[in-house]
Amino acid sequence: MGIQYKKGVLELCVLALLKKRDCYGYEISESLSRQIDIADGTVYPILRKLKADGLLTTYLQEESGGPPRKYYSLTELGKETYEKDRNTYLQFAGAVKKMLEDDSDDETTIYRNS
Repeated sequence: MGIQYKKGVLELCVLALLKKRDCYGYEISESLSRQIDIADGTVYPILRKLKADGLLTTYLQEESGGPPRKYYSLTELGKETYEKDRNTYLQFAGAVKKMLEDDSDDETTIYRNS
């Protein structure tokens, strides 16, 4: 699948993961990588952008035996944006799916009726 398809939905995918629970960056990256073929380092610029846009907040949490991890959490604006963007995406994806699954040849029908 082309990179442009992925770029268009990766922000929404990150928001979807964080809607379920707070996560740290590597955890988000690994979760996305299991489902979508993405390059290493793809997630961190997205996280920075979403934080700059006010959709995420961060906090440090100490882990046993290691340095503190930076966790990401949705803000209220992030939750609202996720719901709005999710609904918009699902409507769009449904329309595309319908067009791709429609096996009738509308152009042929139009030309036959002319």
